[in-house]
Amino acid sequence: MPYWGMVLRLAEPTDAMAVARVHVRSWQAAYRGLIPDEYLDQLRAEDRAQRYNFSHADPVKPQTMVAVEEEQICGFVTIAASRDPVLKDFGELCALYVDPEQWGRRMGVALVSAARTRLRDLGYRSAFLWVLAGNLRAERFYARDGWTPDGEHRTEKIWGIALDEVRRRRALA
Repeated sequence: MPYWGMVLRLAEPTDAMAVARVHVRSWQAAYRGLIPDEYLDQLRAEDRAQRYNFSHADPVKPQTMVAVEEEQICGFVTIAASRDPVLKDFGELCALYVDPEQWGRRMGVALVSAARTRLRDLGYRSAFLWVLAGNLRAERFYARDGWTPDGEHRTEKIWGIALDEVRRRRALA
């Protein structure tokens, strides 16, 4: 699917390293000042890539779409059925990351729009996501896209570090 000079498509198993590079670079740029520098500096794409499975054989498992421009993956979004038993009928936006060199080019807008469409196509009427507490850039981005905080907070261990997160929701219809 073309969008602003890029192609959005489902991730393939061979995309794992490129997606991991985007993921790590995004964390290192977006989370400076929110997560200790020592932690961010030791993140390696090689470690992260081993955890990805982009087979998409099971429609119930998470699905990742990538933004590709000039044959390079510049961003990705991952969606899934809710992992929260309280919001069992919701879709979940699990991850949305764009390479920091591409920030401001509306790739995130394209990816979140594609994620909402895919979740709707899967039959979800509402979705939620978690945002790192204090990540003002992400909070503004999601607010512009209609995601509102619902008052829920959690601390989750991701990549070996405890993160405080705030939940946001939105209708998909």
